[in-house]
Amino acid sequence: MAESDGSQAKLIWTSLNSDVREQLQGKLEGLWGATSDAAAFDSLAIDKQRALLLLLKRLRAKGLWHVVQKVNNVYGEGGVGLQFAAWPVVESTLSRRSDFTRRFANHKDTTGGFYEKDRSQAVLHFLYQDGTPRVWYVHFDLYSPVYSPGSALKHLRHEFIGKLTPDWRMIAKCLKD
Repeated sequence: MAESDGSQAKLIWTSLNSDVREQLQGKLEGLWGATSDAAAFDSLAIDKQRALLLLLKRLRAKGLWHVVQKVNNVYGEGGVGLQFAAWPVVESTLSRRSDFTRRFANHKDTTGGFYEKDRSQAVLHFLYQDGTPRVWYVHFDLYSPVYSPGSALKHLRHEFIGKLTPDWRMIAKCLKD
C-alpha cells in the first residue's frame, strides 16, 4: 500500500473484504493481460480501483452485479465507469425494471441505453453498442436527466454543456448522502 494519490492509498487484493473478492472472482482475470483477478486488481491505478469498488457496491445494491460477466476496462478519473461483457439477460433485466428507463439514455455513438430513475445524483447509466458480441458500458452521471426538472437542468448545465465528467471522489461524496 505504498502508493497514494494524496488522500487514498492503493489497495491490494488481499486487503479486500472476502465478500468483495468473491463478487469480483472471475470478472477481472484477463484485464490488460492479467493472469488472475488478484493480479488485475493489484495492477489498477488508485482511481480505477476506487471506481470499480464504487460500481460494485452500487450495482450490488441495485441487484445488477450479476449481469456483468467480465470487466474489460475501468475508468476512474475522466468518468467513473466500466466497459464489460454482459450476460445475455442484461437488456431484458433492465427493460423490465421500473427503476430504469430508456428515456434520454442513448448517446450518438451508442445503440441504446438505460438510466436509473430514482436518484438525483450519482446515477447509473448503462449504454451498449451493437456488435458481436454487444459491448456494454455502465458509468455514473453526476446529475440525473430523468429524476426531476432540477436535476435535468444540472445535468444539462454541468455534464452536457459544461462537459464535466465526474471522478470517483465526486461520486463517492454523492453516494455518502
